[in-house]
Amino acid sequence: MPLPFLTADRAFDEAGEDLALPFDDRDQWRRPYRPGPWRVAAAALLLLLASYVLFAAVIVVAAGNRSGGVVFLGLAALVIVCALRLLRMGAWVSAYGLRRVRFLVTSTAPWAKVQTVRTVQQPVRWLGLPRTVQGQALVLIRSDRSGAEPTQLLTTHNADFLGRPDAFDRAADGVEVWADEYRGHA
Repeated sequence: MPLPFLTADRAFDEAGEDLALPFDDRDQWRRPYRPGPWRVAAAALLLLLASYVLFAAVIVVAAGNRSGGVVFLGLAALVIVCALRLLRMGAWVSAYGLRRVRFLVTSTAPWAKVQTVRTVQQPVRWLGLPRTVQGQALVLIRSDRSGAEPTQLLTTHNADFLGRPDAFDRAADGVEVWADEYRGHA
């Protein structure tokens, strides 16, 4: 049984690898790009930390302290949940609307309330830290919030696109295409 996804000789089409498959359900929420290496590395480090905490929980329980083991088990579960939430962060699209998932908050804008989605040149945060650098951002302007600050969906310096400007361009184009296609139907 050949496993083409495991072979090293498979040719990858870099431009088409982030595209949705034609049989995919467009009503399901999907991220139109892959998580970046910085985001994946941070989540991997958190999962590594969780494995050490789980090992500590086993040692503490083996030493006879069940309540301490439960505390370590709860801490490991919290770290695992944080790692998974970190991987879910980003912009998600479906036929229903546009969703911005942050670490603690998720907000959804139905396509009927999306006025425009566009790429702008502006100062952006570097890896979400307070330091700002000049970069590009994909911003969402909602029709139901006139005068409000545009919402940044993606930036060239966040954990998904730092050092990968081509990936940012593909992802921004993908979200803009979804917006153009579904704003007319709403």
